[in-house]
Amino acid sequence: MTIEDGRSDASLVTVSFGARLVESAGFTALFREGMALVEQTAAYLDGEGRTESRKLGRPESIAYATESMRLTTRLMQIASWLLVQRAVNEGEMSAEQAREEKRKVKLTSIASTLSAETFSRLPERLRDLVDRTARLQERVQVLDLQLDGRSAPEDMAGNPLEGQMELLRQAFGRR
Repeated sequence: MTIEDGRSDASLVTVSFGARLVESAGFTALFREGMALVEQTAAYLDGEGRTESRKLGRPESIAYATESMRLTTRLMQIASWLLVQRAVNEGEMSAEQAREEKRKVKLTSIASTLSAETFSRLPERLRDLVDRTARLQERVQVLDLQLDGRSAPEDMAGNPLEGQMELLRQAFGRR
């Protein structure tokens, strides 16, 4: 999404919310949130999650393993994108180099194949991490599309405006 900055003369400048966000404290907050989620997930899967998974029945144990792999993959995609964007922001990588790197790491949605009933039988902490990571991924996908000058598909989130509203909140430092 872009807007024009209401100058009084005939020249108007288009402002990209995505570009504004990645150059702001909003990106720093997004980066910290993403990296914290990576750390929390790793700590959970290596500790409490391992213990909880041993208490599950066979079907739930298989579901736990599947969801934890999806979760790890999704977080690796997000972390890679965030690290590439931070490198661009800090001048360590050109925009062209970033585009090449982003081609290698796709921000694809990794949908669960579990039924709602099976998912609900997984440990609460795993479900929370899966949900938080999916929401973060949607925000990163919207931002990535903004940076590439494309708009997000309406089905990317439940509310088609939510991704845009989140970008606005982050770009202008409001939550």
